[in-house]
Amino acid sequence: MLPRRGVTVDICPRDLPIALIGLAGGALALWADAPPEATAPIALLIIFDVRIRRWRRRT
Repeated sequence: MLPRRGVTVDICPRDLPIALIGLAGGALALWADAPPEATAPIALLIIFDVRIRRWRRRT
């Protein structure tokens, strides 16, 4: 998947305490035999700060 022109996607790790909460939540879900396809994306969204910005060129 390629980003579109005029769209900026920023991915950076969050501060340590909330990242540990996301990591622990994902590990607990996997330990409880939840499917990894369901738990991994949610844990990654908690751990990382994902910002999607759309900008237009001024004419």
